[in-house]
Amino acid sequence: MPLSFSTESARRIEALIKQYPDAQAASMPVLHLAQDEFGFLSDEAIQLVATALKLPVSHVYGVVTFYTMFRREPAGTNILRVCTNVACMLTGGYDVLKQVCERLGIQPGEKTPDGAFSIVEEECLAACADAPMALCGQRYFLRLDSKEKVDAMIEELRRQPQLERTLLPGPVEKGA
Repeated sequence: MPLSFSTESARRIEALIKQYPDAQAASMPVLHLAQDEFGFLSDEAIQLVATALKLPVSHVYGVVTFYTMFRREPAGTNILRVCTNVACMLTGGYDVLKQVCERLGIQPGEKTPDGAFSIVEEECLAACADAPMALCGQRYFLRLDSKEKVDAMIEELRRQPQLERTLLPGPVEKGA
């Protein structure tokens, strides 16, 4: 059966398109919506978004492959994003990434066999004052400056998984 958007998602896409000056500008929110609905952006999902927005598939594919928040494969329940940008790098970000990889037995871009974790090496997560840091779902883990703190983060996520969902707001009312 071909992939299709739910009735609710189709309605939201129509509303999103109206909020932007053109369909191209609506690409990212519609891709977030598709990823939330399907779990990741397969070739079929990318085609569906391109069709909904009346854009070339190559444009939509370019957006998906440029931004790290879009997934081309199913991800683990906890998508652990470890920052390795300058502030984090200088305070041990690569050590945090290495420890997370060793502890979970996977590399960035991979998923643990039990499906509990995926790791993403991020360029910047906007918490430079509290470096090194990681993000999982809506939860920031700051000042990961010891092996004990990294281990505690992983154990906490095992106990309380952080599902990553894009919570797109509904349509904005004109004049609001």
